[in-house]
Amino acid sequence: MKRIAIAGSSGGNLFNLGGKDPEKLIGEIKAQCQSAGVDIGLVQFIAASESMDVAKDHTAAVLYGWNEDEQRLAKRYEGTLKDTNEAAAEADAELADRIRSGGIDGLIVMSADPQGSNRQAVQAAAEAGIPVVGTGGTSMAMISSKGANVIATSGTTGTTNRTRAVSFMTSLCKYWGIKYIPVLGSAGDKSAAPAGNPLRRINLKGIMQSSLPGFIAMAIVLAISQIPALKGLSEVFDLMLKALPVVLAVVAAKQISDMDEVSIVAGVIAGVLSVNGGIIGGIIGGIGAGLLVQYLFVKCVQWKFPMTTVNIVAGGLAGLISGLIMYYLIAPFALQLGEFIKYIINQAISFNPIIAGVVAGLLIWPAIIGGVYHAAILPIVLLEMEKTGNSFLGAIDMVGLVMVSAGITLANIIAPRDRGEAAVAAPGFLINMGFGTFVEAAYPFMFSNKVVFAGAIGAAGVGGGLVGLFNVRGTAYVPSFMGPFLSNNVVGFAAAMLVALILAMLVTLVANKAWRTGRKSEQKPEIGASA
Repeated sequence: MKRIAIAGSSGGNLFNLGGKDPEKLIGEIKAQCQSAGVDIGLVQFIAASESMDVAKDHTAAVLYGWNEDEQRLAKRYEGTLKDTNEAAAEADAELADRIRSGGIDGLIVMSADPQGSNRQAVQAAAEAGIPVVGTGGTSMAMISSKGANVIATSGTTGTTNRTRAVSFMTSLCKYWGIKYIPVLGSAGDKSAAPAGNPLRRINLKGIMQSSLPGFIAMAIVLAISQIPALKGLSEVFDLMLKALPVVLAVVAAKQISDMDEVSIVAGVIAGVLSVNGGIIGGIIGGIGAGLLVQYLFVKCVQWKFPMTTVNIVAGGLAGLISGLIMYYLIAPFALQLGEFIKYIINQAISFNPIIAGVVAGLLIWPAIIGGVYHAAILPIVLLEMEKTGNSFLGAIDMVGLVMVSAGITLANIIAPRDRGEAAVAAPGFLINMGFGTFVEAAYPFMFSNKVVFAGAIGAAGVGGGLVGLFNVRGTAYVPSFMGPFLSNNVVGFAAAMLVALILAMLVTLVANKAWRTGRKSEQKPEIGASA
């Protein structure tokens, strides 16, 4: 197994591009090393409290080493920058000895000082001929001039912790002939996944859920714009409508490639060019940008482009290619697909809004329990909100799920089957009422009592019927008291919400009372039985 060492400092330009947070900086390298089966044997890293471009001798600094047993950074010295540099001499000598003894197979340097705190390590690396990779234009030029075997070098501008780490490991593994698949995801995140097949990271449900705050913000602007004194906000609402595809494209691109700012830039470019395709166009454009970011990034690294150029090509060109394909070829079809889905919904509602509401209400709980809600219903809600800022199914969500869950939990606060259930129900009720989410709080009570379960579905059906009767368009995921004001019918939405809550609460109260009565009769001793 190969073993590397990391040397350098938080740097000047690097300080503003990840160097000021050594834990994340080294953490990204550690994640890629683990994917490649490479060990980190030693770290000699000086982190200053400000950029080295303006740092003085009295600037606070920390010298970091490496705890090889626990595989984490460890502070070796803390003091002024001048004293820290002097303390680094011991670590520099230690690293040089490890290199000369064959204990280090490769060296990563970032904003190093080959004439000062890293002098001995650079000299030993040159003598041993081990591969050296790194960033920092000036320092890397000096390291090369000392005869080191520099196999990849770049400036720092335009790079990120992740892109640097992937570039370092790609170059080293290619030099050693080791198979390496970059890991995408936050350093230390258990959900981080190898980048072998990016298609597996396409998750429409995740894209929609992550983009939801943008839709809620738009709904809030729409509601505020109805106030006579704030009519001017209607222009802001129109602008936000156009921005939604961009939001979705950014989320999609980052989900697939997760190359930090590079993914975001690619997503923005693709999203802007996908606006004419609506939110479906934004999703497709973002997915395309994310796939291209990873492909172009890996190719450019293999072709030994400087890291700054790699990021420019991966971020800029990926977004541009995907966006242009959307703009000229796919956007019109994506827009029509979204319009067709909304047309079907509107036709069903127009045929008989009350029946449509009842059916939607009756199905909403089985849908969320069965995992269909987030995969199918939430995307349709967002499609509806794309044009109007609120949604028929969004109103069903608030009435049939949030209010019913609030009613069930409220009943278990007022008259629980036992005292312990009140403590469980209270947080769920408060979150449902205060934030318009966490309908799962009702699950323990629904799954333990068939009457409560049936009552939840029935209350949701009645509430859904009222949504259809009053032709309500609204949204969930907002505080319950705000819900009616974000809808097209304040009184109608409030009435539907209140009825659903009260029905669910009453059914649960009756079910709880019946359970307590039955429990008491079971515990009551029979007449004539011995005490």
